[in-house]
Amino acid sequence: MDVKEFLFSLPAKIKPEVVEGVSTLFHFDISEAGQFTAQIENGQMTVTEGLSGEPNCKVTTSAESFKKLLSGDLNPMMAMMTGKLKISNPGEMLKYAKMFGLM
Repeated sequence: MDVKEFLFSLPAKIKPEVVEGVSTLFHFDISEAGQFTAQIENGQMTVTEGLSGEPNCKVTTSAESFKKLLSGDLNPMMAMMTGKLKISNPGEMLKYAKMFGLM
């Protein structure tokens, strides 16, 4: 699965009751794949191309590293320590990583 496909499949995977009353905004800046905004608001998640709004968390990585993270071939902590993955607010990412299928 490519990065864009994965990100655009997220809203269908999120259970509305899990995100009820939750409000957050993520930016994904994935080299070779593009820039995406994932927003959770009013019990719904939307993913759009481009970066919009002020993010609670920005994720910057390459498409190759992102795919390896998804497949479990790259440890997120190791990726951060080696600079292959940058997360502006790791605490926010940890709150949602399971929901996004990143853990």
